[in-house]
Amino acid sequence: MSLFDLTGKVAIVTGSTRGIGKAIVEQMAVQGARVTVSSRKAGPCEEVAGEINARFPGHAIAVPANISSKEDLQRLVDETRSAFGKIDILVCNAASNPYYGPQAEITDDAFRKILDNNIVSNHWLIQMVAPEMIERRDGAITIISSIGGLRGSTVIGAYCISKAADMQMARNLAHEYGPHNVRVNCVAPGLVKTDFAKALWDTPEGERRASAGTPLRRLGEPDDLAGAVIYLSSRAGAWTTGQTLVVDGGTTI
Repeated sequence: MSLFDLTGKVAIVTGSTRGIGKAIVEQMAVQGARVTVSSRKAGPCEEVAGEINARFPGHAIAVPANISSKEDLQRLVDETRSAFGKIDILVCNAASNPYYGPQAEITDDAFRKILDNNIVSNHWLIQMVAPEMIERRDGAITIISSIGGLRGSTVIGAYCISKAADMQMARNLAHEYGPHNVRVNCVAPGLVKTDFAKALWDTPEGERRASAGTPLRRLGEPDDLAGAVIYLSSRAGAWTTGQTLVVDGGTTI
């Protein structure tokens, strides 16, 4: 059996109708996992789940949920358990960044939205799934952070603060859950070619400029991050916890 095999595992991935999240659910299904596709709108969730089920019948369900709503997240967990019987893997991928500019000028509402969606929602979801993982003595939780959490910024400071907090959340929970064989990690992407970051790369000049300081001389693709998450979610990552795995083409070196 491959160290990366996920046959028999059940995964929830938030923000999984496009970009990094979509690549994660698709590649997890390839490895044999059953997956719950989730984002705010039902239509895109059903479309991605349908694509997966066309290749791997019965391996995906669609559960739309707004990460800012604790009730939505509880329904996401409950419907996954109802459909698949358990949750082995949680990937907290959904996030928001509604503000671009100096930290001194951010509104209270924008700051709170970033902290709530990028930190508190992850805390809620982990609280909801961790008890069964602890009881079963098996589970893998991955938070998608960012290299923004490792560096300062004059324009996305609140986002960077939230992503640094996610790294600390993973370290804290790795201590709490480690004795129960439940692992908690982060993946910190560099600039990836997704709609979320489109403003930074959507012209040839912008892409050249953004990739110039990267040793691999290219921006990330969603599948580059999916592989890292599968490693952390599978037997291959069984002795890895509390870590932030940087996947950035070498940008931060």
